[in-house]
Amino acid sequence: MKRREVLALSVLGAAAAIAPSRPSLSRNDRITNKTGAIASLRIYPAIGICRVGGSHKWFLSPEIPGLAPEDPDNYKDGDSLIKKQVQRFRIYAFDQENRVIGEITSEDADISWNAHLANTKAAWYEFFNPLDNGELAPPMDGGRRNPQIKSPQERKNQLIVDSGIISITGSNTNRNGGLSQYQCGGKFMNQTNVELGELRTDAKGRLLVFPGPGKSSSPTGHKITSYADNPEWIDDWCDGPIKALVKLKGDSEVIEAESAWVAAVGPNYAPEITPLVTMYDVIEHVNYTQSWSSKNKLVSFRQDIYPILRRLDLMRWVSEAALLRSGWADLGPLHKESYILKLSDNSPKHFKERNSILEKIRPPRDYIQKAKEDSKNDLMVPMMAGDGINYEDSPLHMFRLTNTQYQNLKRWAKGEFIADFIDQQSETIQRFEDIPLSQQPNALTRSALESCSGGAFHPGVELTYNLRHPTLFSKYYDNNKEAFRIAIGDRKSLYQDLGSKLTASDFVMTEKMTNSPIGKQMAGDLTRWMGIPWQCDVFSCQDVPQERDFPTATWWPAQIPINVLPEEFYQQAIDESLSEQERILFANQRKRWTRQVAGIGYHSNQSYWDGIENMISLWQTMGFVIRRGEKSTDIDNGSFLNDEFFVETGRGLIDLPSPFDQRRSET
Repeated sequence: MKRREVLALSVLGAAAAIAPSRPSLSRNDRITNKTGAIASLRIYPAIGICRVGGSHKWFLSPEIPGLAPEDPDNYKDGDSLIKKQVQRFRIYAFDQENRVIGEITSEDADISWNAHLANTKAAWYEFFNPLDNGELAPPMDGGRRNPQIKSPQERKNQLIVDSGIISITGSNTNRNGGLSQYQCGGKFMNQTNVELGELRTDAKGRLLVFPGPGKSSSPTGHKITSYADNPEWIDDWCDGPIKALVKLKGDSEVIEAESAWVAAVGPNYAPEITPLVTMYDVIEHVNYTQSWSSKNKLVSFRQDIYPILRRLDLMRWVSEAALLRSGWADLGPLHKESYILKLSDNSPKHFKERNSILEKIRPPRDYIQKAKEDSKNDLMVPMMAGDGINYEDSPLHMFRLTNTQYQNLKRWAKGEFIADFIDQQSETIQRFEDIPLSQQPNALTRSALESCSGGAFHPGVELTYNLRHPTLFSKYYDNNKEAFRIAIGDRKSLYQDLGSKLTASDFVMTEKMTNSPIGKQMAGDLTRWMGIPWQCDVFSCQDVPQERDFPTATWWPAQIPINVLPEEFYQQAIDESLSEQERILFANQRKRWTRQVAGIGYHSNQSYWDGIENMISLWQTMGFVIRRGEKSTDIDNGSFLNDEFFVETGRGLIDLPSPFDQRRSET
């Protein structure tokens, strides 16, 4: 059969929908419920994620792995403002045997929280490509951002926005927001006030960290000239440690809880569509390589395999290449629960289906090197650009899974896994409280980090490649600490001077970790690696032009969609007055998510600077891709028109003149 015929036959099933999201948690909870006295307290999630938004309305960050955050308004306040995603932190008690005793709230103790948030981007170094890929994608040194400010003291004073340590206690404190003592922020270049967020507590005394409004500005009106490094610009991304002192009621002792970290980053425009490799996967791979997690743990289909298959399937709602993937890498009907049930069966009779999927997934770079395979075999999954996009002959030119993910897939293909998948009707986890107590702490960390991209790091969407290094984590320095926790540094200043250029040798420095940028971290150290202002890099890359017309590699479609099903097309697809053929035609349409925004695309496109400068103003008018579940009644149950869709909604007015045209009219 010719490739063209394969495409024609596959189009009817291309838009088919999958069953609703499932929690990515194993049902094999083997930890005993027997517990002793409290031996330690820890804050969760270990790394939390806020997301900026211009609205005063807000919703909570996800707390159940595999499920999106809940918001009845689809994450927007009208069509021109995005709601803030707020990270909630909880405290859990553990006994001497490291068993979970339970959550500690204001009903059990007096809790004093503090947070230290900072934005140090403008005082950091330029980004050209990751410094840790060695010969596979040779590093490029980066000079100081804002080199015109030379004095270390002046760089600290003018370029770093430091909130200092902000404390909060009690229940429902600063409930409606706005109290000055709980605001986080500072000045940039002695001129611009920057809001980094604020602290509140909920009814049970848990900490709520609110992000800033997502604003970016230049006090001097400097023109945008880079996707990552723009002089005299500032935004309101930030990060820093979260700490808590706890005095249990009836006890005089004050216990310091094991600290956590929070980062405030950009919006996730497709909250229910998880990236194929998440930041949780990246850090979990670090844990395995360092033997911080068991390398001999059983592979769970529900927790380790199903999330990957689901992510692969849902990519068709944000990428046209994935929509038509059966024409170049047919993975089978991943949208059908009957097919998933076959793949979840560990018996030999379904080996062929499992192995067929494995063979179409691009192996990690270590496997490529060992097997001496063709590093430019682009027609594999995922169809995404990698860290080494600047090096066409590198195995890192295209994006790859982590070694840990791939090893789990190999064991799955062989049938070496726990067959713990259940159908939708048997699902038991509907609320956070339904998660077994022993799994709740890690579930909070996993759900926060699963929403973040695990690559490609160029530099990325939310956070970047420094997090794949063990020296950032507390467990590297103290094996009694828990995995996923960022090690807190004790530098005298948030400003870190590594000379006129940041080089690969600076990055991999391990002898004097106090001076290493990947040693113990200070407030602002995680987000400083990202583009400034944030909109430029996040929106600068959509897809990557190649010699062939199809398929086209993308960058980060799970957070920043490439091709979407617009609301208007969806309404036609569910219109029962139309014929089934007409409805199928509408259902399989995709439009560019950035349509009408001049210049958005790859770095070399005409009007490129106009495009990313436009997004500094337009980012809140962009649509969100959300699940829509209206059911049709006149189509047989076998038709995908009788299922849910992922639809672009909340798109505002985008027909604006380009920055170039605006400047020309002013002169």
